[in-house]
Amino acid sequence: MNKDTSTIGFGLVGAGMIANYHALAIKALAAEHNIRLAGVLGLTMDEAQGFAQKHSVPFYTDSSEAFFARPDIQVVCIVTPSGAHLEPALQAIRAGKHLIVEKPLEITVERVDTMLDAASKAGVKIAAIFQARFSAGARAVKEAIDSGRFGQLCLCSAYVKWHRTAAYYSGWKGTLALDGGGAVINQAIHAIDLLQWFAGMPCEVFAWKTRRVHLGIEAEDTACAALKFASGALGTLEATTAAYPGWERRIEICGENGSVSIEDDRIIRWDFRDARPEDDQLRALASGGGNSSGASSPDQISFVGHQRQIEDMVIALRSNSALLIDGAQARNTVALVRAIYESAECGAPVKIVSAE
Repeated sequence: MNKDTSTIGFGLVGAGMIANYHALAIKALAAEHNIRLAGVLGLTMDEAQGFAQKHSVPFYTDSSEAFFARPDIQVVCIVTPSGAHLEPALQAIRAGKHLIVEKPLEITVERVDTMLDAASKAGVKIAAIFQARFSAGARAVKEAIDSGRFGQLCLCSAYVKWHRTAAYYSGWKGTLALDGGGAVINQAIHAIDLLQWFAGMPCEVFAWKTRRVHLGIEAEDTACAALKFASGALGTLEATTAAYPGWERRIEICGENGSVSIEDDRIIRWDFRDARPEDDQLRALASGGGNSSGASSPDQISFVGHQRQIEDMVIALRSNSALLIDGAQARNTVALVRAIYESAECGAPVKIVSAE
Protein backbone atom coordinates (compact mmCIF):
# COMPACT_ATOMS: atom_id res chain seq x y z
CA MET A 1 0.00 0.00 0.00
CA ASN A 2 1.48 3.37 -0.99
CA LYS A 3 1.84 5.63 1.99
CA ASP A 4 -0.69 8.49 2.15
CA THR A 5 -1.81 8.12 -1.48
CA SER A 6 -3.65 4.88 -2.21
CA THR A 7 -7.34 4.49 -1.53
CA ILE A 8 -8.03 2.15 1.39
CA GLY A 9 -11.05 -0.02 0.70
CA PHE A 10 -13.20 -1.30 3.55
CA GLY A 11 -15.48 -4.31 3.45
CA LEU A 12 -18.16 -5.32 5.94
CA VAL A 13 -18.80 -8.91 6.99
CA GLY A 14 -22.36 -8.73 8.26
CA ALA A 15 -25.26 -6.47 7.40
CA GLY A 16 -27.13 -6.17 10.70
CA MET A 17 -27.82 -3.13 12.88
CA ILE A 18 -24.24 -2.39 13.92
CA ALA A 19 -23.03 -2.61 10.30
CA ASN A 20 -24.90 0.64 9.68
CA TYR A 21 -22.67 2.46 12.16
CA HIS A 22 -19.53 1.21 10.42
CA ALA A 23 -20.92 2.25 7.04
CA LEU A 24 -21.79 5.75 8.26
CA ALA A 25 -18.40 6.14 9.95
CA ILE A 26 -16.49 5.06 6.83
CA LYS A 27 -18.48 7.42 4.62
CA ALA A 28 -17.88 10.31 7.05
CA LEU A 29 -14.12 9.75 6.73
CA ALA A 30 -14.04 9.04 3.00
CA ALA A 31 -13.09 12.42 1.59
CA GLU A 32 -10.58 13.46 4.24
CA HIS A 33 -8.75 10.13 4.42
CA ASN A 34 -9.20 8.75 0.90
CA ILE A 35 -11.08 5.63 1.99
CA ARG A 36 -14.20 3.96 0.63
CA LEU A 37 -16.73 1.32 1.55
CA ALA A 38 -16.05 -1.17 -1.23
CA GLY A 39 -18.13 -4.21 -0.39
CA VAL A 40 -20.46 -6.06 1.98
CA LEU A 41 -20.83 -9.78 2.68
CA GLY A 42 -24.32 -10.71 3.84
CA LEU A 43 -25.81 -13.88 5.22
CA THR A 44 -28.10 -13.94 2.18
CA MET A 45 -27.96 -12.18 -1.16
CA ASP A 46 -31.15 -10.27 -0.36
CA GLU A 47 -29.67 -9.03 2.91
CA ALA A 48 -26.44 -7.95 1.21
CA GLN A 49 -28.28 -6.24 -1.65
CA GLY A 50 -30.59 -4.35 0.70
CA PHE A 51 -27.67 -3.08 2.74
CA ALA A 52 -25.70 -2.16 -0.38
CA GLN A 53 -28.59 -0.15 -1.77
CA LYS A 54 -29.09 1.66 1.52
CA HIS A 55 -25.44 2.69 1.79
CA SER A 56 -24.45 2.87 -1.90
CA VAL A 57 -21.96 0.00 -1.61
CA PRO A 58 -20.68 -0.99 -5.09
CA PHE A 59 -20.16 -4.71 -4.39
CA TYR A 60 -22.35 -7.09 -2.43
CA THR A 61 -22.43 -10.85 -2.13
CA ASP A 62 -23.32 -13.81 0.05
CA SER A 63 -20.16 -15.65 -1.08
CA SER A 64 -17.25 -15.42 1.35
CA GLU A 65 -14.87 -16.64 -1.35
CA ALA A 66 -15.85 -13.82 -3.69
CA PHE A 67 -15.74 -11.23 -0.91
CA PHE A 68 -12.30 -12.07 0.50
CA ALA A 69 -10.81 -12.35 -2.99
CA ARG A 70 -11.57 -8.68 -3.70
CA PRO A 71 -8.28 -6.76 -4.22
CA ASP A 72 -10.03 -3.44 -3.57
CA ILE A 73 -10.76 -4.40 0.06
CA GLN A 74 -7.79 -3.91 2.39
CA VAL A 75 -9.63 -3.66 5.73
CA VAL A 76 -12.44 -5.97 6.81
CA CYS A 77 -14.90 -4.98 9.54
CA ILE A 78 -16.35 -8.05 11.28
CA VAL A 79 -19.88 -7.21 12.43
CA THR A 80 -21.37 -10.69 12.81
CA PRO A 81 -22.70 -12.06 16.13
CA SER A 82 -19.96 -12.20 18.79
CA GLY A 83 -19.46 -15.95 18.70
CA ALA A 84 -19.18 -15.90 14.89
CA HIS A 85 -16.19 -13.54 14.65
CA LEU A 86 -13.38 -16.07 14.45
CA GLU A 87 -14.19 -17.88 11.21
CA PRO A 88 -14.54 -14.81 8.96
CA ALA A 89 -11.58 -13.20 10.75
CA LEU A 90 -9.39 -16.16 9.84
CA GLN A 91 -10.60 -15.98 6.25
CA ALA A 92 -9.74 -12.29 6.14
CA ILE A 93 -6.32 -12.89 7.68
CA ARG A 94 -5.53 -15.63 5.16
CA ALA A 95 -6.41 -13.13 2.43
CA GLY A 96 -4.01 -10.56 3.92
CA LYS A 97 -6.72 -8.16 5.11
CA HIS A 98 -6.44 -5.97 8.21
CA LEU A 99 -9.28 -6.33 10.70
CA ILE A 100 -11.63 -4.18 12.74
CA VAL A 101 -13.76 -6.48 14.91
CA GLU A 102 -16.84 -5.47 16.87
CA LYS A 103 -16.66 -6.03 20.61
CA PRO A 104 -15.79 -8.51 21.93
CA LEU A 105 -13.07 -9.94 19.69
CA GLU A 106 -14.61 -13.34 20.44
CA ILE A 107 -16.50 -15.00 23.26
CA THR A 108 -13.63 -17.07 24.75
CA VAL A 109 -9.97 -16.35 25.36
CA GLU A 110 -9.04 -19.44 23.36
CA ARG A 111 -10.86 -18.19 20.27
CA VAL A 112 -9.33 -14.74 20.72
CA ASP A 113 -5.85 -16.27 20.92
CA THR A 114 -6.43 -18.23 17.72
CA MET A 115 -7.36 -15.00 15.96
CA LEU A 116 -4.44 -13.00 17.36
CA ASP A 117 -1.89 -15.72 16.62
CA ALA A 118 -3.05 -15.91 13.01
CA ALA A 119 -2.93 -12.12 12.62
CA SER A 120 0.56 -11.94 14.10
CA LYS A 121 1.90 -14.62 11.75
CA ALA A 122 0.29 -12.92 8.76
CA GLY A 123 1.52 -9.45 9.73
CA VAL A 124 -1.91 -7.83 9.65
CA LYS A 125 -3.31 -5.34 12.11
CA ILE A 126 -6.29 -6.20 14.26
CA ALA A 127 -8.40 -3.79 16.31
CA ALA A 128 -11.47 -4.33 18.46
CA ILE A 129 -14.24 -1.75 18.63
CA PHE A 130 -14.19 -0.10 22.05
CA GLN A 131 -15.30 3.35 20.99
CA ALA A 132 -15.86 4.58 24.55
CA ARG A 133 -12.09 5.00 24.93
CA PHE A 134 -12.14 7.71 22.28
CA SER A 135 -14.41 10.13 24.13
CA ALA A 136 -13.02 13.32 25.64
CA GLY A 137 -14.23 12.34 29.12
CA ALA A 138 -12.53 8.93 29.09
CA ARG A 139 -9.31 10.37 27.71
CA ALA A 140 -9.22 13.05 30.40
CA VAL A 141 -9.60 10.41 33.12
CA LYS A 142 -6.87 8.24 31.59
CA GLU A 143 -4.48 11.20 31.35
CA ALA A 144 -5.12 12.12 34.98
CA ILE A 145 -4.40 8.54 36.09
CA ASP A 146 -1.24 8.27 33.99
CA SER A 147 0.07 11.61 35.28
CA GLY A 148 -0.38 10.47 38.90
CA ARG A 149 -3.06 12.95 39.93
CA PHE A 150 -5.07 10.35 41.85
CA GLY A 151 -2.12 9.12 43.93
CA GLN A 152 -2.91 5.66 45.26
CA LEU A 153 -6.14 4.35 43.77
CA CYS A 154 -8.53 2.85 46.32
CA LEU A 155 -11.87 2.12 44.61
CA CYS A 156 -12.48 1.69 40.86
CA SER A 157 -15.99 0.64 39.90
CA ALA A 158 -18.40 0.41 36.96
CA TYR A 159 -22.19 0.40 36.86
CA VAL A 160 -24.29 -0.56 33.82
CA LYS A 161 -27.97 -0.52 34.75
CA TRP A 162 -29.67 -0.77 31.40
CA HIS A 163 -33.04 -1.77 30.04
CA ARG A 164 -33.76 -4.17 27.19
CA THR A 165 -37.21 -5.32 26.15
CA ALA A 166 -38.18 -8.96 25.76
CA ALA A 167 -38.27 -8.38 22.00
CA TYR A 168 -34.57 -7.49 22.05
CA TYR A 169 -33.73 -11.07 23.02
CA SER A 170 -34.46 -12.72 19.71
CA GLY A 171 -32.13 -14.58 17.42
CA TRP A 172 -28.60 -14.84 18.82
CA LYS A 173 -28.95 -12.31 21.66
CA GLY A 174 -28.67 -13.88 25.10
CA THR A 175 -27.45 -17.23 23.76
CA LEU A 176 -24.29 -18.84 25.08
CA ALA A 177 -23.12 -20.06 21.68
CA LEU A 178 -23.24 -16.73 19.82
CA ASP A 179 -23.55 -14.01 22.47
CA GLY A 180 -21.22 -15.76 24.90
CA GLY A 181 -23.35 -14.59 27.82
CA GLY A 182 -25.69 -11.73 28.59
CA ALA A 183 -25.48 -8.38 30.35
CA VAL A 184 -21.78 -8.74 31.19
CA ILE A 185 -20.28 -9.63 27.81
CA ASN A 186 -22.71 -7.68 25.65
CA GLN A 187 -23.84 -4.53 27.47
CA ALA A 188 -21.29 -4.04 30.26
CA ILE A 189 -18.23 -4.88 28.19
CA HIS A 190 -17.50 -1.25 27.30
CA ALA A 191 -17.51 -0.32 30.99
CA ILE A 192 -15.33 -3.33 31.76
CA ASP A 193 -12.89 -2.26 29.06
CA LEU A 194 -12.76 1.29 30.40
CA LEU A 195 -12.25 0.05 33.94
CA GLN A 196 -9.27 -2.15 33.08
CA TRP A 197 -7.86 0.61 30.84
CA PHE A 198 -8.07 3.10 33.69
CA ALA A 199 -7.07 0.99 36.68
CA GLY A 200 -5.23 -1.94 35.10
CA MET A 201 -6.38 -5.54 34.92
CA PRO A 202 -7.88 -6.94 38.10
CA CYS A 203 -5.85 -9.85 39.40
CA GLU A 204 -8.83 -11.54 41.12
CA VAL A 205 -12.62 -11.47 40.91
CA PHE A 206 -15.57 -12.89 42.83
CA ALA A 207 -18.87 -12.72 40.98
CA TRP A 208 -22.54 -13.67 40.94
CA LYS A 209 -24.97 -13.78 38.03
CA THR A 210 -28.68 -14.47 37.67
CA ARG A 211 -31.80 -13.99 35.55
CA ARG A 212 -34.33 -11.68 37.15
CA VAL A 213 -36.62 -10.52 34.32
CA HIS A 214 -35.55 -12.07 31.01
CA LEU A 215 -36.23 -15.63 32.11
CA GLY A 216 -36.39 -17.08 28.61
CA ILE A 217 -32.76 -16.47 27.68
CA GLU A 218 -29.82 -18.77 28.34
CA ALA A 219 -27.55 -16.09 29.76
CA GLU A 220 -27.71 -13.70 32.70
CA ASP A 221 -29.62 -10.43 32.71
CA THR A 222 -28.06 -9.32 36.02
CA ALA A 223 -24.58 -9.72 37.50
CA CYS A 224 -22.35 -8.31 40.21
CA ALA A 225 -18.63 -8.75 40.80
CA ALA A 226 -16.05 -7.73 43.39
CA LEU A 227 -12.67 -6.84 41.87
CA LYS A 228 -9.15 -6.79 43.26
CA PHE A 229 -6.62 -4.89 41.16
CA ALA A 230 -2.91 -5.61 40.92
CA SER A 231 -2.22 -2.21 42.51
CA GLY A 232 -4.14 -3.26 45.63
CA ALA A 233 -7.18 -1.13 44.78
CA LEU A 234 -10.62 -2.73 45.01
CA GLY A 235 -13.77 -2.23 42.99
CA THR A 236 -17.15 -3.50 41.89
CA LEU A 237 -19.03 -4.16 38.69
CA GLU A 238 -22.83 -4.08 38.46
CA ALA A 239 -24.52 -5.02 35.19
CA THR A 240 -28.11 -5.59 34.17
CA THR A 241 -30.49 -5.33 31.23
CA ALA A 242 -33.51 -5.71 33.52
CA ALA A 243 -33.65 -2.21 35.08
CA TYR A 244 -36.33 0.15 33.78
CA PRO A 245 -35.91 2.68 32.25
CA GLY A 246 -32.14 2.31 31.97
CA TRP A 247 -29.53 4.70 33.38
CA GLU A 248 -26.31 6.00 31.86
CA ARG A 249 -23.20 3.86 32.22
CA ARG A 250 -21.17 5.15 35.17
CA ILE A 251 -17.48 4.73 35.97
CA GLU A 252 -16.04 5.90 39.30
CA ILE A 253 -12.30 6.19 39.94
CA CYS A 254 -11.38 7.18 43.49
CA GLY A 255 -7.94 7.80 44.97
CA GLU A 256 -6.10 9.47 47.83
CA ASN A 257 -5.72 12.77 45.96
CA GLY A 258 -8.82 12.87 43.80
CA SER A 259 -11.98 11.19 42.59
CA VAL A 260 -13.81 11.27 39.27
CA SER A 261 -17.17 10.02 38.00
CA ILE A 262 -18.18 9.82 34.33
CA GLU A 263 -21.62 8.91 32.98
CA ASP A 264 -21.38 7.62 29.44
CA ASP A 265 -18.94 10.22 28.07
CA ARG A 266 -19.81 13.08 30.42
CA ILE A 267 -17.68 14.05 33.40
CA ILE A 268 -20.08 14.27 36.36
CA ARG A 269 -17.54 14.74 39.20
CA TRP A 270 -13.95 15.93 38.87
CA ASP A 271 -12.50 16.65 42.31
CA PHE A 272 -8.77 16.82 43.04
CA ARG A 273 -6.77 17.96 46.03
CA ASP A 274 -4.38 19.90 43.76
CA ALA A 275 -6.58 22.14 41.64
CA ARG A 276 -5.39 22.95 38.13
CA PRO A 277 -6.58 25.61 35.65
CA GLU A 278 -7.95 23.02 33.22
CA ASP A 279 -10.18 21.43 35.88
CA ASP A 280 -13.00 23.94 35.44
CA GLN A 281 -13.05 23.28 31.70
CA LEU A 282 -13.27 19.55 32.30
CA ARG A 283 -16.11 19.97 34.77
CA ALA A 284 -17.93 22.07 32.20
CA LEU A 285 -17.85 19.37 29.56
CA ALA A 286 -21.46 18.86 28.55
CA SER A 287 -20.53 15.91 26.37
CA GLY A 288 -17.48 13.75 25.99
CA GLY A 289 -17.57 13.51 22.23
CA GLY A 290 -20.84 12.43 20.72
CA ASN A 291 -21.32 8.84 21.83
CA SER A 292 -25.00 8.77 22.78
CA SER A 293 -26.26 6.43 25.46
CA GLY A 294 -27.50 2.92 24.70
CA ALA A 295 -29.04 2.60 28.15
CA SER A 296 -32.60 2.07 26.93
CA SER A 297 -32.07 0.92 23.34
CA PRO A 298 -29.06 -0.35 21.38
CA ASP A 299 -29.87 1.78 18.33
CA GLN A 300 -29.57 5.09 20.17
CA ILE A 301 -25.78 5.34 20.02
CA SER A 302 -23.89 7.69 17.70
CA PHE A 303 -21.46 6.52 15.03
CA VAL A 304 -18.89 9.15 16.08
CA GLY A 305 -17.01 6.71 18.31
CA HIS A 306 -16.79 4.19 15.47
CA GLN A 307 -15.61 6.99 13.19
CA ARG A 308 -12.74 7.84 15.51
CA GLN A 309 -11.69 4.24 15.87
CA ILE A 310 -11.82 3.55 12.14
CA GLU A 311 -9.79 6.73 11.65
CA ASP A 312 -7.21 5.30 14.06
CA MET A 313 -6.88 2.22 11.84
CA VAL A 314 -6.40 4.41 8.77
CA ILE A 315 -3.72 6.47 10.50
CA ALA A 316 -1.96 3.31 11.69
CA LEU A 317 -1.93 1.92 8.15
CA ARG A 318 -0.77 5.18 6.57
CA SER A 319 2.05 5.70 9.06
CA ASN A 320 2.79 2.07 9.97
CA SER A 321 2.17 2.98 13.61
CA ALA A 322 0.55 1.12 16.49
CA LEU A 323 -3.20 1.02 16.99
CA LEU A 324 -4.59 2.79 20.05
CA ILE A 325 -6.54 -0.40 20.91
CA ASP A 326 -4.72 -3.48 19.70
CA GLY A 327 -5.57 -7.16 19.97
CA ALA A 328 -3.70 -7.73 23.25
CA GLN A 329 -5.70 -5.01 25.02
CA ALA A 330 -8.95 -6.38 23.64
CA ARG A 331 -7.91 -9.85 24.84
CA ASN A 332 -7.62 -8.53 28.40
CA THR A 333 -11.25 -7.44 28.36
CA VAL A 334 -12.41 -10.88 27.21
CA ALA A 335 -10.19 -12.52 29.86
CA LEU A 336 -11.82 -10.38 32.56
CA VAL A 337 -15.32 -11.16 31.30
CA ARG A 338 -14.60 -14.90 31.26
CA ALA A 339 -13.13 -14.74 34.78
CA ILE A 340 -16.34 -13.04 36.00
CA TYR A 341 -18.40 -15.83 34.45
CA GLU A 342 -16.11 -18.55 35.79
CA SER A 343 -16.35 -17.17 39.32
CA ALA A 344 -20.13 -16.88 39.13
CA GLU A 345 -20.39 -20.47 37.93
CA CYS A 346 -18.01 -22.03 40.45
CA GLY A 347 -18.89 -19.82 43.43
CA ALA A 348 -15.28 -18.99 44.24
CA PRO A 349 -12.70 -16.27 43.53
CA VAL A 350 -10.88 -16.56 40.21
CA LYS A 351 -7.39 -15.22 39.51
CA ILE A 352 -6.67 -13.50 36.19
CA VAL A 353 -3.55 -13.47 34.06
CA SER A 354 -3.46 -10.52 31.64
CA ALA A 355 -1.80 -10.41 28.24
CA GLU A 356 1.72 -9.00 28.05
